Amino acid sequence: MTSVSTLTQHEVFSKINIPQSSNTAIVRAIDTTTRIRMPVGTMFEPNIKGHTRLTSPSYSFLIENERSGRKVLFDLGTQKKWREQAPSVVSMIDECGWDVTVEKDVADILQEHGLPLASINSIIWSHPHWDHLGDPSTFPTSTELVVGPGFLEDCFPDGLENPEPDCGIKKEYYQNRRVREITAEQFTIDMEFPAFDFFGDGSFYLINSPGHAIGHISALARTTTNPDTFIFMGADIASHPGEFRPSEHAPLPALISPNPLHPSSPTPCPGHVFQQIHPERRRDVPFYRIGTWPDGECCAEDLLAALESHRKLRLVDAQSERIFVVLAHDENVEDVIDLFPKAANGWKEKGWGEKARWMFLGDFREAVSEDLGLD
Repeated sequence: MTSVSTLTQHEVFSKINIPQSSNTAIVRAIDTTTRIRMPVGTMFEPNIKGHTRLTSPSYSFLIENERSGRKVLFDLGTQKKWREQAPSVVSMIDECGWDVTVEKDVADILQEHGLPLASINSIIWSHPHWDHLGDPSTFPTSTELVVGPGFLEDCFPDGLENPEPDCGIKKEYYQNRRVREITAEQFTIDMEFPAFDFFGDGSFYLINSPGHAIGHISALARTTTNPDTFIFMGADIASHPGEFRPSEHAPLPALISPNPLHPSSPTPCPGHVFQQIHPERRRDVPFYRIGTWPDGECCAEDLLAALESHRKLRLVDAQSERIFVVLAHDENVEDVIDLFPKAANGWKEKGWGEKARWMFLGDFREAVSEDLGLD
């Protein structure tokens, strides 16, 4: 018999000590139309039968402070003309054999719905990877760029005039616009993760979540008060929900509903069928761990930091009654959440958290079928 929790739910709750506030932000999830088709095995491992390829979206989020009306974008997906990115990026995509399609820039999507681009005060880059940078040059130069701790030193060691070639950032992305780094010292709020109060009113926090890349940040928006609910925008803190689910704080339930193998079925799925195909046969340990590239190099920039960020994420994710975790590339939430221009603030009353939480287990349909002798 394995232990499923080293902390009580009260202890987990107290560790994620989010300051009180009466202010909220309006959150809108944007499908950037980016689709990246790649083999599983590089970003996370081990292999689970049948789950061999990803078709990854890349979500952007429009966050509006209700008190001031200030608007920011958290990530931009991939730019439409992706072959016009930095040559190092295009070469890497071609060498990996990834299939990339992008129908629209985020700027196009906003304008199609009548939102003036000049109303966007800031573009926040979660980290300097091509599938998050988009094309900021499609926005007015009055829109600043905001980046995380260490970003500038990593990508611009010799100053903004000389970007590091391998960083994949083109000069037109940032020329004639303010680039503001939120330094590690500014993440002064302790909610297990270090946090920075972006609007200064408790409605929207940037989260220092290093590991995947230097300067990697996530975000947390307060979507309602009384009771408080939040959306945690994870960016690439993990590449798949199976990297932090299940966990010691949120083990596989005995019955899973909606049924991830048959989402339209009213009959719950027994949790034990997934425990049987779990690499460790556990119900309190994630299915996946951080992966490696074909040359054996870890795909995380800093493995120890990434593992620590995953530990903290498991605590956040255990607070599913008040925090809805959305990764940048989670294809399993696509059919659950409302997308821009609709707001995501009513996620709890709409049951999105419950519907999306275990949907990723459907990726293991082939392995479960074989284990049950149904193939």
